[in-house]
Amino acid sequence: MKGPEGRCDTLEAISAEDLVVVYRDGTRAVEGISFNVDEGEFFGFLGPNGAGKSTTIKVLTTLLRKTSGKVSVSGFDLDKSPGEIRKVVGVLSQETSLDVDLTGWENLHLQGRLQQMSGQVLDERIAELLKLVQLEDVAKKLAGRYSGGMRKRLDLASALINRPKLLFLDEPTTGLDTQSRVAIWEYLEGLNKNEGITIFLTTQYLEEADRLCRKLSVIDHGKLIANGTPTELKESIGGDTINLTLTDATVKPRAKEILRAVPGIIEVMDSDGGVTAYAKSAGQIIAGVITSLDRAGIRPSFLSISSPTLDDVFLRKTGRRIRADELSRRDTEPFLM
Repeated sequence: MKGPEGRCDTLEAISAEDLVVVYRDGTRAVEGISFNVDEGEFFGFLGPNGAGKSTTIKVLTTLLRKTSGKVSVSGFDLDKSPGEIRKVVGVLSQETSLDVDLTGWENLHLQGRLQQMSGQVLDERIAELLKLVQLEDVAKKLAGRYSGGMRKRLDLASALINRPKLLFLDEPTTGLDTQSRVAIWEYLEGLNKNEGITIFLTTQYLEEADRLCRKLSVIDHGKLIANGTPTELKESIGGDTINLTLTDATVKPRAKEILRAVPGIIEVMDSDGGVTAYAKSAGQIIAGVITSLDRAGIRPSFLSISSPTLDDVFLRKTGRRIRADELSRRDTEPFLM
């Protein structure tokens, strides 16, 4: 049901139904995905590089035309009210959008003016944001002299200048060191919990998704392959994870055959450098696993038992793991039909 100015009467921050994006060269970047994000939710879009995450976020923020499907953002129909959507969202992209020849304060002032803010209202908002991201002491320094972590924090402040109801974050911590990444996580948790801002996060970092997101959609090759809370997705594995690293790849088929014969093993799959098995009560059967492998002359260079991770969910669904270190590839820049 729609109200005035194309606004939909709904409490959903985002609703996407059968969203399709096809590039001009015929590449299907997004393959009919459907998902919903509730107001006040911290939602994660998890997947490797090239999965379609950035393409999706560009559509949702009105930067890219969709090929087909129905989309509403903050209650506004994407086709009918893109201008209204831009007023209520903030966007932090993969690459910083700062002007390195301006100071931190000047960058925020410029963003505020672009949002038609001015005077005391803008000055107070800038002061508030500089305090939030802990850049008050360097506000008058050129942004070009900031560290990578400081630039990301200033970029985050820029995305918040207009007090958005919905904040889009596209790989916000890529390339940051661990300390800077954790600092960004803390800011984002505070924004969501204390100010009620709905956050849509795209990431390939498993720890980031697991810590921050209350609900996840996992995407690969433009298709959604799993939805749920991090706990629900990990529990769907149905048991513990046994990882074997093999120095001799030729013994992998035999190792898989042996593991499948062990009582309690649910499933056995190839993984990078070895074999991954899922088992109920892995601690109780691991001695039998080691003995069976040893009798066959197979001695793994490394063996571990762990609770299921989101990477195990991805492996179970796709047959491969998310490789968060593959940072050189990006979603193909779109040329739409």
